[in-house]
Amino acid sequence: MKNAVLLFLLLICSGSFFGQTLVRYGNHNITRVEFLTAFRKNNSHVVPTEKAYRDYLSLYIRYRLKVQASFDMKLDTMMQQITELQNFKSQIVDQYTNDETSLNKMAREAFIRSQHDLRISYIFVAAPKNSSPSDTARAWKKIQDAVKALKSNRDFGEVAIQFSEDPFVKNNKGDLGFITVFDLPYSMETVAYLTPTGKYSPVFRTDGGYIILKTTAERAALGRIRIAQILVAFPYQASESAKAETRQRADSIYRAIQGGADFGELAKKFSGDNLSYQLGGALPEFGIGKYEAGFENTAFNLKKDGDISEPYRSDFGYHIIKRISRKPVPAAGQKTMDALKEKIKADPRVAVSRNQMMQTILIKTQFREYIPAGNRLWDYTDSLLQNKKPASNAGITDQTVLFQFPNKSYTIGEWIAYRKSLKSSPTLTNNKTNTEILNLYRQAVAFDYYKQHLENYNKAYAEQVNEFRNGNLLFEIMQRQIWNRAAADSAGLEKYFQAHSKDYWWKPGAEAIIFNAPNIAAAKKLESNLERNVKNWRKEVDSFAGQIQADSGRFESKQLPGLAGTAAEAGKFTDPVTGPNKSTQFAYIILPYKTSLPRTFDEARGLVINDYQNELENQWIKELEKKYPVVINETVFKTLPK
Repeated sequence: MKNAVLLFLLLICSGSFFGQTLVRYGNHNITRVEFLTAFRKNNSHVVPTEKAYRDYLSLYIRYRLKVQASFDMKLDTMMQQITELQNFKSQIVDQYTNDETSLNKMAREAFIRSQHDLRISYIFVAAPKNSSPSDTARAWKKIQDAVKALKSNRDFGEVAIQFSEDPFVKNNKGDLGFITVFDLPYSMETVAYLTPTGKYSPVFRTDGGYIILKTTAERAALGRIRIAQILVAFPYQASESAKAETRQRADSIYRAIQGGADFGELAKKFSGDNLSYQLGGALPEFGIGKYEAGFENTAFNLKKDGDISEPYRSDFGYHIIKRISRKPVPAAGQKTMDALKEKIKADPRVAVSRNQMMQTILIKTQFREYIPAGNRLWDYTDSLLQNKKPASNAGITDQTVLFQFPNKSYTIGEWIAYRKSLKSSPTLTNNKTNTEILNLYRQAVAFDYYKQHLENYNKAYAEQVNEFRNGNLLFEIMQRQIWNRAAADSAGLEKYFQAHSKDYWWKPGAEAIIFNAPNIAAAKKLESNLERNVKNWRKEVDSFAGQIQADSGRFESKQLPGLAGTAAEAGKFTDPVTGPNKSTQFAYIILPYKTSLPRTFDEARGLVINDYQNELENQWIKELEKKYPVVINETVFKTLPK
């Protein structure tokens, strides 16, 4: 024991423990890790004893010998093998090309943010991406003037009214109310959650312009709510007196509800919300940021399901709100994280995850680029897109390498072909600069190269592909070397049967019909029907519309259900036997056989073919062991964990 422990420690300390060769066959190896991975995958309920390891190692060596033989026969180059492997790769590649690391990171971030609602205000100055330099400079000066005003301790709302170009700023003073995760564009959301309460952010730019955010309050997240409402709407261009009359009608409806009137019926009759009145006023479930702050506050302030608010006034009229149900923010857990990941995939913020993944791909694939200096690439591209001859001093040609990977280069000619292909999809290039379009091409070729060579970069994918490839090759070579030969070798089968006829005797049993019913009730009903006329058993079975299966033939006693050690009796039904899944079997005995009898070749043919295949396989394995001599490293074998 002490020596084994010392050996174990020596292997670990030497750094070669996990790469140890357990078996050599010819010039090929089976490592300790390879064997343990296969053993654990296929023997999950087996206690790892020395015998268990020995037994499985024998099977695993046979498997590897057969697969190696298939490679030596170049079966992997067959078109059918290549096509099937490519189809398999295309089926599984997507699950390995999502960057789970960055996606998980974003899901954790979203979960943390979802626990808190923020109330924010903002100042916005328009400066779209395609603005002229002078317009951009004007916008920058204006937003900097707003910063100066804030630094002089002026009220954020007043500064917003003075400088913000939000069309609603005069009414809301820049106040957006409470928001939570997924309510804002990701860049704005990130700034909001990074800005301490009571503070304002540095200026940041979005696709629309410059923004300053202020976080004015924070609270524990309210979650989501389902409500029904009755909207007593204001008339078009209502006067104050008309609005007062609307309030009176709303009050009378509210009193009727308080008196026991049905909320849903009143909604159908009086609500001015055309989207919900037919549903008794019911609205889809929502969280904060969906409706105006006052409406949301009224809904979320209802204490329990069934509570009804007093009429609340909005710009549309008076709302009477009934709480149907409320859900708190989901707790941490795999289900919550999976739901957040799916939401991220459907949100524009997934581009952040994709960009992170693209950077990882560019590093893994050893990507290199050779962009011509200055505007030479753009001038050359524009000339060819306009069917003009490039300038003679361009210094580049279609054969000039633009991008390079270890096993493939992409030329400027291929870039030009890509640009021409985009003419049929103008939305992909609208408002994009040359640099942005080149980045799209860079991402496309890098991702394509990564997928085509994924076995080099993703161990789990490589293992799954290798397992499929080897399984397919094993099937092909077994069919060629064993199965087809055995089935077609009539003389060999006959000879094998004659040499081993003593192994193919019928044991005591009976000619019988075995019936399989879904439950005991169906079995008893069938047996009752059969007792009247068992000769029509096929018709009776068909009358159960596929619920009953039946098989007739000669069976040995152990194959007949319900005998329980008793002798089979002609013309009798055996006792029904119910299994753990409630399915029930019983048999009808036609002719019992009380002694063992020899089978004919035709009766034994299926068994003979199986045994003959095993005989041929064992002979073939001996040949393979001569071709690939097998040596087991007993020193490494002793380190296998018990």
